[in-house]
Amino acid sequence: MKKIALFFAALGFAGIAHAQSDTTLSKKDRKKDVLLQTNYGDIVIRLSDSTPLHRDNFLKLVKTGYYDSVLFHRVIKNFMIQSGDPESKSAKPGQPLGNGGPSYRVPAEFRATLFHKKGVIAAARDNNPEKASSGSQFYLTQGKVFSDAGLDSLEQFRLQGRKIPADQREVYKTLGGVPHLDQNYTVFGELVKGIEVVDKIAAVATSKGPDRDRPIEDARILKASLIKRKKKK
Repeated sequence: MKKIALFFAALGFAGIAHAQSDTTLSKKDRKKDVLLQTNYGDIVIRLSDSTPLHRDNFLKLVKTGYYDSVLFHRVIKNFMIQSGDPESKSAKPGQPLGNGGPSYRVPAEFRATLFHKKGVIAAARDNNPEKASSGSQFYLTQGKVFSDAGLDSLEQFRLQGRKIPADQREVYKTLGGVPHLDQNYTVFGELVKGIEVVDKIAAVATSKGPDRDRPIEDARILKASLIKRKKKK
């Protein structure tokens, strides 16, 4: 399976302060959820306080309207749906996408408790040695359900012997996910609503041409906004 690859200019973490310099976050902002209104339905995301760099960067982009009208430009069933390329807003049919974004990276924030179970949000990146994240592109995981044998094989051949914690193995065996991405791409939140929307988008027909994996019919974030957080039931 090919990696989530992006190309973008990298000016380092200092660029985060420069980007969205006119946007400030309040304490209340950091306690809000993010609503993605898509043409397939609504998705609500709760960002993690244990990844503050990614949390604040994403919140600022949402507040500035950065994600309004962007496409899910890369969709792979049983893997993930990817968005956040500003060049996709007015992209013509068949146009390859995935190169757009702000001119900075966000330093990696790998956390042992945040892993690629189904329904998390994580940051895409290019192949840089620090594994720093794209300034704007992200993906929502779908993945698949694994057996013990499948996870054993993954540990041996894809993870080079790294063992998946027992509690996470149980999640991958029941809920599912994309375990080979763990500790390689920063997970910075999870869905609290709309996993069925991810499944719908993941199931759409996609291109096999130069715009490979782009949905034939646009899957679009109509608007992204901050909303009051509701307690989990």
